[in-house]
Amino acid sequence: MDRFDAMQVLLAVVDAGSLSAGSRKLNAPLPSVSRKVAELERHLGTRLLVRTSRNIQLTDAGRDYVDAARQIMAQIEDAELRASGEYETPRGVLTITMPIAFGHDHVLPLACDFLCEHPEITLNVFCLDRIMSLVDEHVDVGIRLGELADSSLHAVKVGEFGFVTCASPEYLARKGYPSSPDDLVSHDGVVFGQITEPGWIYQHEGRRLEGKPNIRIRANTATATVTAALRGVGIIRAPRYQVARELQSGALVAMLDAYESQSFPVHLIYARQGLLPLKVRVFIDWMAPRLKRALKDFAASRPAGDQPGE
Repeated sequence: MDRFDAMQVLLAVVDAGSLSAGSRKLNAPLPSVSRKVAELERHLGTRLLVRTSRNIQLTDAGRDYVDAARQIMAQIEDAELRASGEYETPRGVLTITMPIAFGHDHVLPLACDFLCEHPEITLNVFCLDRIMSLVDEHVDVGIRLGELADSSLHAVKVGEFGFVTCASPEYLARKGYPSSPDDLVSHDGVVFGQITEPGWIYQHEGRRLEGKPNIRIRANTATATVTAALRGVGIIRAPRYQVARELQSGALVAMLDAYESQSFPVHLIYARQGLLPLKVRVFIDWMAPRLKRALKDFAASRPAGDQPGE
């Protein structure tokens, strides 16, 4: 039995959540993946996984072994990076993740400029409206919006963003303008993800206010909510950067601006495990000041004025 290979197979299965998903991730036959895990368990003389019809669960021994296996794999990767010179010259594949709309508008243009200055680096980009685990999914750098929940990650703050409540002119002509968050109860809404009580939260003159529109659409991407709002389905509350063009063109109209006083941070994040590869350090050092400047310029470009309809 090749223990190193079996260790890689086990980690792939655990990260993917099941034997079948692990086989797809490895592009290997399911019987082969199952056999290698079983051989590893026989070699260790203990059960590592509890298999069910849909997923797998780690035993106590399995959790300990997987933790140790991850450390071993990280040490091997570190040794390979040293041997290949990635600690001396910025080169290799750099995997980054970012939210879809924010990434397209603010990060990717800068990332392309970064590549022009660093020809030996290749970017592997994941634009997703979900949070990827940097460690489990082998991501080098992430761009995160909002407060950070994982304190084990290193973070560099590059700016802030605010929200805007908006709808199409057609919708507002049909339903009228809400003058306060309380009025949203008589309006239709479109939300990203699963809205949870108490609904949309606003701040005004030190007071916390709630807005609870009648949800007509729940969407799993933020872009889908903008599309629905443009079609007049209802009101959306979105990061301002996401609808900047639509607001500028008049395709969407902002409202309740007096209640949008909160701002939320934008961070570059990375997991620090051993010596940081030069490609990661160079990317962060290059991207942070440029993204900070881009966000500052975007905030400065926001047009002043009272909300329409007041």
